[in-house]
Amino acid sequence: MDFLREARQQYQPPLPRQLERLDQVTLKATSESSPSPCASLFPLTAHQKTHELAQGAPRPSKARYRVGVLFSGGPAPGGHNVIAGLSDAGPVDVIGFLGGPSGLVDNQFRMLTKGDIDAVRNTGGFDLLGSGRTKIETEAQFEASIRTCLGHKLDALIIIGGDDSNTNAAFLAERFVKEKIDTVVVGVPKTIDGDLRSKDIEMSFGFDSACRTYAELIGNLGKDVCSSKKYYHVVKLMGRSASHITLECALQTRPNLAFIGEEGKGLHQIVDEI
Repeated sequence: MDFLREARQQYQPPLPRQLERLDQVTLKATSESSPSPCASLFPLTAHQKTHELAQGAPRPSKARYRVGVLFSGGPAPGGHNVIAGLSDAGPVDVIGFLGGPSGLVDNQFRMLTKGDIDAVRNTGGFDLLGSGRTKIETEAQFEASIRTCLGHKLDALIIIGGDDSNTNAAFLAERFVKEKIDTVVVGVPKTIDGDLRSKDIEMSFGFDSACRTYAELIGNLGKDVCSSKKYYHVVKLMGRSASHITLECALQTRPNLAFIGEEGKGLHQIVDEI
């Protein structure tokens, strides 16, 4: 087991071409800003242009950055590697907020050393910092978040989470611009539901791992049904308001029936189909 743990920690995920030389990464605008349906909620940030990473001469950088990071929502593989990527990118002090967004509001944190980060490299879960589902929406929460970022002199705050989490990030970014807070807010999309896809986000991490794990279990049940010939198995998969996981697992395992919430079927209709 020690050998497997060491092998996992030493694994280096393949990097996109743009990140092969971190000392030569820059941001390049890919489109002009366009009217956003969220402009009324985010008048100061909704107009921003879309950018992509590109090779080129980077902007002048500080000798050392201070970056805060937190997990939000359900755990997913890849979260720890976001923090590992921060550690690998260059001279940086990483401040981890504990228990999700509430750790930011209440200033509950721990300084993360390279040893702390390397110990969870390439591992799943959010156990390094824990997670939570606090929504930052009250005036007191915004003011407390600002105090925390200013107190730590953060150059950036990175929020790793799903739709609610990135909503937190969007509102914090809007408030920081309004208050002229220099901390840059970055939302990293993470959701097993697969409901954050867009033309700019091909896939959020967590979805593929969840579907592969579920599909293996469902496939085992399917083999058991074919063997015993006397049981019915009903499998309920998680997902809040999106049924992407159920649909993907059904495509992989071909059950007799698959029901998804988006179809809007009533109980009587479901019973009749069964």
